[in-house]
This record gives sequence, C-alpha cells and structure tokens, in this order.
Amino acid sequence: MDLNSPLFDRIRVKPAKSAPEKPKAKILCSHPGCQEEGVFRAPKGREREGEYFTFCKDHVREYNATYDYFKGMDDESMAKFRQADAIGHRPTWKLGDRAAASHVDETVFAEARAARRRGLKGKAPQTEAAPRYNALALKALMTLELDGQATQARIKARYKDLVKRHHPDANGGDRSSEDKLREIIQAYNYLRANKLV
Repeated sequence: MDLNSPLFDRIRVKPAKSAPEKPKAKILCSHPGCQEEGVFRAPKGREREGEYFTFCKDHVREYNATYDYFKGMDDESMAKFRQADAIGHRPTWKLGDRAAASHVDETVFAEARAARRRGLKGKAPQTEAAPRYNALALKALMTLELDGQATQARIKARYKDLVKRHHPDANGGDRSSEDKLREIIQAYNYLRANKLV
C-alpha cells in the first residue's frame, strides 16, 4: 500500500468525544442487614435458574460454603438429574420405539434382502475391466512374473512373494539372487510411481 497516495490524503477520522462517565448505582449486598457493596454474584438455586444474589466478599464466602444445588432432592431424583445432564436434558428415546417405526411394512425390506441374496439388484453385475498397461508397465509386470490382466491386489501379493523368495535373509545369506531382487524392487517401484499399484 502506498502511503503517499493522493486517494488516502482526504480521509479524515474524527476522534471520539470523551463522554463523562456516568456514576454507576451502588448495588448493596443481598444479605439482610449488610450495607456493603454487592460485587460478587451467587446463584439463587435450582428453582430459580439464571437469577443471582449480589453479595459482599464475606457473605459470598459464607453463602458458597453452604450452597447445595441438590438440596431437597432425594437420591433417585439426583441420579435422574445427573443422567439427564450428561445429554444436556434433551429428549431421547430407544431405537425403534417411535411411532413412525411401527408403521413400516417389514415385507418390503424382507423382499429387498432376499433379492440381494439372490443377486437380483435390477442391474447386471458389472465386471471389472482389465487395466491397460503401457510397454514399460508390461515389462515391469513380466519382471514380477505376471501378465497384463493382473489386478492391484495380485501385483502386491506377487511382489511380497518374490521379495520373500529372493531376499538374502530368507536364503541364509546367499547373495546369488540379489540382482533379481533389485530388478523386482525396481519394477514394483515403477508400477507404484505410475499409480498402477
């Protein structure tokens, strides 16, 4: 941004007028007989959610020490409240207990499941088209002793099998097939680099 631009020369911002602060009304402590300022808020209780007392520091400490949200509730009511609180007091129901579920015709689903088991889905089952490979990919497949019809899963399985067979650790340290192993790894890396595996 060019600070010397003539476009920004004409922009003027007036400073905010400082208004005199209005004196706040002094809120007295809610404790009977106390004339100190009530600065601290304390909840009024379970039946009066969202409402607060205002206490001075000494009386809020006294109130908090004796405050019990569950005062007057029996153990069963407290357990129900805590369970409902875990889900935010929202309504819940058991699966399948709703009225809409009782009007469903089960034969529709039974027929669909039976058709699926028989293989009658309305469409002919689609066979996987054989992948097409270029000349280098075919050469890599031949190194892995596969033909041009090989699937990704078959290529991976064959690669693992050949690596296990030609690896020096699997042959008791014999390094005679090390060149073959190198060719297999290079062929697989080529297929992987071209996203064929």
